Amino acid sequence: MAQTWDQVAAERGALADDLAGLSRQEWETRSLCPRWSVHDVVAHLSATASMTPPAFFLRFARAGFNFDRFADAAIADNRKASPEQSLSRFRSLVTSRKSPPGPKTSWLGETVVHAEDIRRPLGIGHQYDMDALRQVADFYKGSNALIGAKNRIAGLTLIANDTSWTHGTGERVEGPMLSLLMAMTGRSAGCDDLSGPGTHTLRSRCT
Repeated sequence: MAQTWDQVAAERGALADDLAGLSRQEWETRSLCPRWSVHDVVAHLSATASMTPPAFFLRFARAGFNFDRFADAAIADNRKASPEQSLSRFRSLVTSRKSPPGPKTSWLGETVVHAEDIRRPLGIGHQYDMDALRQVADFYKGSNALIGAKNRIAGLTLIANDTSWTHGTGERVEGPMLSLLMAMTGRSAGCDDLSGPGTHTLRSRCT
């Protein structure tokens, strides 16, 4: 678990460095999360990094057990008046090991996927740790919780062409590990880098 938290901290720190040079307009760019701007996603990441299981259950109950309402309230609490303030808040949580209840790998996955939700619309490249990507993909391939990755990739064979990783049976979908991960988690933009007869099916299952 310590290694996983170190990977989370490394990815948070790298994202914070990338955010430092953004203009105010870029902070309001629409992320790959349909309802959220870059600023909103950063606030969401800060909320996750500062939340404990008791706080999660209390806030979730206050939101009527509606996840979208819960997430929006957490963003409102963590979105500061200016991007600079929000970035400072996020930087202060880079090494935090607090989290809502759930497998620790899921928080590595959230960090990686949401970082890419920010970077792709802004055209920012980043070299992710391949071990972290494989670890997250192995987690998501068997989970339908919230994201629905297991159902999304059912009946497909996923093949990474930049590392040793495959999963599933059925029509082939091939491409970079990061793009497979983004498509698994419902980001249609991830399919832009994929090929094979199953790509159309996977894209149709993305939001």
